[in-house]
Amino acid sequence: MRAAPRACFRSGFAFGLGLFGGGVSWVYVSLSQFGGMPAPLAGLATFLFCALIALFPAAAGWLQARVPAADGARACLVIPAAWTLFEWLRGWILTGFPWLSAGYAATGWPTQGYAPLLGVYGLSFVTLGAAGMLWGLVTKKKIRFLVLLVAVVGVGQALRAVDWTAPAGDPVRAALLQGNIEQEMKFRPERYARILETYARLAEETSARLIILPETAVPRFYDGVEPEYLARLDAAAKRNGGDLLLGVPYREAQDRYYNSVVALGTAPRQVYHKVHLVPFGEFVPPGFGWVLHVLQIPLSDFSRGSFAQAPLAVAGQRVAVNICYEDAFGDEIARSLPEATLLVNVSNVAWFGDSLAPSQHLQIARLRALETGRVHLTATNSGVTAAIDRDGRVLAQLPQFAAGRLEIAAQGYAGATPYVRLRDWPTLIGALLALAIASLIAAAKRSR
Repeated sequence: MRAAPRACFRSGFAFGLGLFGGGVSWVYVSLSQFGGMPAPLAGLATFLFCALIALFPAAAGWLQARVPAADGARACLVIPAAWTLFEWLRGWILTGFPWLSAGYAATGWPTQGYAPLLGVYGLSFVTLGAAGMLWGLVTKKKIRFLVLLVAVVGVGQALRAVDWTAPAGDPVRAALLQGNIEQEMKFRPERYARILETYARLAEETSARLIILPETAVPRFYDGVEPEYLARLDAAAKRNGGDLLLGVPYREAQDRYYNSVVALGTAPRQVYHKVHLVPFGEFVPPGFGWVLHVLQIPLSDFSRGSFAQAPLAVAGQRVAVNICYEDAFGDEIARSLPEATLLVNVSNVAWFGDSLAPSQHLQIARLRALETGRVHLTATNSGVTAAIDRDGRVLAQLPQFAAGRLEIAAQGYAGATPYVRLRDWPTLIGALLALAIASLIAAAKRSR
């Protein structure tokens, strides 16, 4: 089974190109359709991006080939460990891009029971390890692979029955608003009044105690929004004895502004500033200012919020807010826990059109609910707006590309899962140990 490291590097790179070329093809949609980049240049940029992140599975292929191990240990330990380590690095280097981690494939399957313990990277290790056991069963026809596979799946299923968190207070009635504002029209001045009216009407028609609007629902700086409109939203929340979360750009100084969520209503005024920004979409790395002249993306140089922001105290809950892309970073979401009782994500995935991105984002949200043992509410501009329970089940969702309001009774939860307490450390240490153990076993066999 062992091949030369260079050959494994090439195979890993080819696999990565296929994985990301298909899985994140929506980058092209964003650049070409909404970023104003000419189609050939957008295609080239998308290819180069996919080639860059394909280096991580390529490096995983190289590393596993360098580790001496028997075929069975390689399939069940070495390959999963190498893949997991470089998957984690992909989620960290150059601000990180953890999209399409292998662990997301476990969502809805028995092995998702490991998520509250190990997070998505631990699930990647378990998923690939199970695949290695299946390979061993089919090719080697040895019963030990079946025993291992049944044990891994069985333990995962048993873990699904564990209550890692406990209900906190009574459920809160929440309304998630989906305005379905066309992205190409969102920042046009002539559409501004219609956008405001869409969200005001949706907010005023609900009796929910917690009303959630999507990312940049109001396409204007908060200090430039008409006071009477903010008062209208504030009144809609207070009428229900609750609060409203408004996605809106927030300016603190002429050259310092944030992608933010502002709380209106009965609770004191609170603001969350987005922490993990999207390169080129929300901030421009040093030396790449020229990109702004190519891409026609408004508000594309935000400031970064502080990691020390507390959950928002609204509607009787302590809400950990995250904005769009932040949902992909499980380790960062866990930082607001166990203080937070509810997870809320606001997004505008309309930047990626009718692509795979909204469905992928929903699957990511399901994993965050599993990792944290919290209900996860996602309010988006055009979909997928959804409510997810702490077991990762989608309780309800709105159809894409249609304006609407999703109302749900959301239960808050208290307590910390093992993943919230330990983050990715057990998985990283376990992956390194797996490589070491496989090497020691191979060395022991050679010395006999």
